[in-house]
Amino acid sequence: MRADTSGAGETREFFDKELTGFSIDSRTVAAGQLFFALSAEDYRRHFFTATSFDDGHRFIPAAFEHGAVAVVARRERVEGDAELASFGDRLLLVDDVIDALQQIAHGALKAWGGKVVALTGSAGKTTAKDLTAHVLAATGRRVLKTQKNFNNELGLALSILQMETGGARAADYDVAVLEMGQSMFGEIARLAQVAPPDIAVELNVAPVHLEFFDSVEHIAAGKAQLVENLKPGGTAILNADDARVAAMRAKHRDGGDGRTLTFGIENAADVSATKIESARFGLSRFRLRTPRGEADAQLSLPGRHNLLNALAAAAVATCFEIAPEEIARALCSATASEMRGVVIEFAAGFSVIDDSYNSNPRSLLSMARSVAEARGTGGDGGAARRTFIVAGEMLELGETGAELHREAGREIARMGIDVLWGVRGLATELVAGAREAGLEAARFFDTTDEAAAALTDEVRAGDLLLVKGSRGVHTERVIEVLRGRYEENSDE
Repeated sequence: MRADTSGAGETREFFDKELTGFSIDSRTVAAGQLFFALSAEDYRRHFFTATSFDDGHRFIPAAFEHGAVAVVARRERVEGDAELASFGDRLLLVDDVIDALQQIAHGALKAWGGKVVALTGSAGKTTAKDLTAHVLAATGRRVLKTQKNFNNELGLALSILQMETGGARAADYDVAVLEMGQSMFGEIARLAQVAPPDIAVELNVAPVHLEFFDSVEHIAAGKAQLVENLKPGGTAILNADDARVAAMRAKHRDGGDGRTLTFGIENAADVSATKIESARFGLSRFRLRTPRGEADAQLSLPGRHNLLNALAAAAVATCFEIAPEEIARALCSATASEMRGVVIEFAAGFSVIDDSYNSNPRSLLSMARSVAEARGTGGDGGAARRTFIVAGEMLELGETGAELHREAGREIARMGIDVLWGVRGLATELVAGAREAGLEAARFFDTTDEAAAALTDEVRAGDLLLVKGSRGVHTERVIEVLRGRYEENSDE
């Protein structure tokens, strides 16, 4: 593509060579790509919560060595730097490098002109995004989707620019399915300005990132910015089972011809699931109901929260006038996203749910409830299985973190879970709460490696084990250690 920026009502071409892609990592930049030299000043202006950042300008020479065709750099950082000045004819100087990246991404979307589906929520965004993209692709649409969970101000722009990277062209895609995250208030509004949605999906509101918000209501107000920034005539898709999300209907500025579509299980909704039954752990069968009719469906992801994610995907598909029978066929072939509810069967006779990518009180309790509901029978329909949860500390919960952990522990104990192990930091409160509620088999570990080592001798045939944790706790190490010690079923 030919790079340009769009802003203040004008478009300015700032480079006249064909680009093969875009990069923010000098180690992986490829020949013909445009490299963005990020600095602490850029990060601080764009909702990033870390306290220290590398200065990408130090890696400009390395980027050119790897074949970068040009570098977008911060003007005030380059001026006066003799080494960088030597690259002057290949430096594109701007006041804010992330702004420049976003302007390119916005311009690419605008020139493309296809439908944009944007999803947000306190939990389940990546799974819902992947399910939505899967259903649309399985029914014939060419889908651009967010890479992994790249849902912040950098990740969103880079995901959009996939349509112009590595030989791809915007004409290769019919629809973009984009995940939008929120670490601070105002972030969703900014993301929606970069990628204005035709369809906005609101999954849920829960106490996450409370370190950066005044209350759950403040979180809800931030999430609602996605609905508020819908294109004229756009569609809001809302979770009818979440009161804060359902209330966002009042914020839908629909330009006169937009609409709201709801999905849910507990409350009346436009897209819903009835006659839900668990065929086995991780496999649900249900009757899918949409405004276009009904169909029998099944989903191979554990938990009612994942069924809600599937209904959100079905609601998006309904906006594309896809018949319920086609949606049901697509859901039947859907699989869990990496580290987000993947069920692993081990030859030693126990099952593990790898949900180790992220955690917050809502997602932890949702998955724990799924485990508790599966307690009745073993994997082969035999004796009752022992339910076992290894849960890492939940991060960015602010001043309420200790009590949120303690209450989650109490609730897990009330569910009848047999064993709970907490890992690192505030997970000691999780264990304390479980013990308060009568769960004696609750234990705390300072590190993930300590918990993983102990688990290899503790796990036994018939166990159903959930591994859950915030990304920074690295509970995926538990999965790695188990896979190193035990063989997986060859027929899975």
